Amino acid sequence: HLPFAERNFRTYFPFLYPAVRGINTKRAKIVLTSSHAFAHSVKTQSGQLHICYCHAPMRYIWDMQDLYFRENGFQKGMLSIFPSLYAKILRYVDKKTAQDVDYFIANSAHTADKIRKHYGRESKVIYPPVDIERFSGSVEKEDYYFSSSRFVSYKKNCLLVEAFMQMPDKQLFLAGEGKFLAKLRGIATPNITFLNYLPFEKYKEYMQKAKAFVFAAEEDFGITLVEAQASGTPAIAFCKGGASEIIKDGLTGILFSEQTADSIIDAVNRFEEHSSVITSTACRKNADRFSKERFQDEILTFVAEHTHEHKS
Repeated sequence: HLPFAERNFRTYFPFLYPAVRGINTKRAKIVLTSSHAFAHSVKTQSGQLHICYCHAPMRYIWDMQDLYFRENGFQKGMLSIFPSLYAKILRYVDKKTAQDVDYFIANSAHTADKIRKHYGRESKVIYPPVDIERFSGSVEKEDYYFSSSRFVSYKKNCLLVEAFMQMPDKQLFLAGEGKFLAKLRGIATPNITFLNYLPFEKYKEYMQKAKAFVFAAEEDFGITLVEAQASGTPAIAFCKGGASEIIKDGLTGILFSEQTADSIIDAVNRFEEHSSVITSTACRKNADRFSKERFQDEILTFVAEHTHEHKS
C-alpha cells in the first residue's frame, strides 16, 4: 500500500525484513516459504512446522555484495560506509532467522552448499518445477544460436557478444532487457541480433529452432537451461552453478570452464565438432527430470515425512 511500491519496490528494501516478520501465521499448522531473500525470516509460532524452499541465500549480502554495491555506486567515498554496515547487520539477521527454520530444501546442490556455508544448515535438494510440456523437442533446427536473460552484469551477456564478435560466420540472437542492452547493441557486429523482450510464443519459437542455447552466467539453478533441453535444444553453458547439474556434458550440451570469450568460442567449436552426438531426443529426455509432477511428488513426500517427525 506504500507509494510506488509495485514499480520501485527496491526503494523499500530496508523495510522488507520487518514486513515479512509481521505476516500473521497464527492459524497455520505448517508454514512453507519460498525464499531468495527475506521470506524464510517469517515469524512462526510454537508447535508450527516451518519448511523453507530456498532458491539462494540473499545474494546481494553474501556472494554478490561487491558486484551489487559497484553497480549501484556504493563503493565510492562515504557512500561505501552505510551500505557495508547495513549488509553486515543483514547478514547477522539473515543467519539468525535461518536457525528458526525447521527444514531447508535447496533448489540445487549448488544452493545446498551455500546454505551450509552461510547458515550452517543442511538441506534436501529438490529441483524446481519447469513447465516442460509447453515446449516441443521435435522442431527442425535452424542455423543460429540463442540466449535469453536480463542484461545485467552477472548474467555475462557481454562475454557472449565478445565471443560471437570473433565468430562473424555464426548468428546469435539475444533476447531480454536491462541496463547494459544499449551499450552492447552499440558495439555488436552484424551477426548479433538483439530481440528485446519476447512474448512466450516467440520465445518458445526461437528456443525450439536454435541449434544451441548459450549461457555464460553462474546461476543457482537455471530454468532457461531446462527449457532449452525441453525444446530438444543443446545448451552451451558455464560449468559452475546449476548448469553442471542440468546439462550432461557431451550428451545434452557442452560445459565450459571459464567465464571468458575464449572459453565460449572453444565450447561453440567443440559443440559443432560433436553436434551429431548431442541429439534433440537426449536433450528432451534429460528435461523430464525437472517436470512439475516430479516436483509436486517430492515436495508432498518431504512435507508428509517431516510433519510426522515434527509431531513425534
